[in-house]
Amino acid sequence: MGLGLSLLTCVVSLIVLVIGAWIWWRILAKTGYGGPLGLLMLVPIANLVLLFVLALGEWPIEKELQRSEAGR
Repeated sequence: MGLGLSLLTCVVSLIVLVIGAWIWWRILAKTGYGGPLGLLMLVPIANLVLLFVLALGEWPIEKELQRSEAGR
């Protein structure tokens, strides 16, 4: 009984981690950063740094938008 429950817990945890990484991959790709940076959300401390960069930094997509508006 105990082994089956721990195996189920491991499988569910792995599924949650994979889905979370995929979600962050998509978010970062839409902001103009490389999608693989989403894997940093699985690393403690690095995930906090990445959140600060996203919250306080200028996104590459914003820079591209400003360049296209300036070119008009």
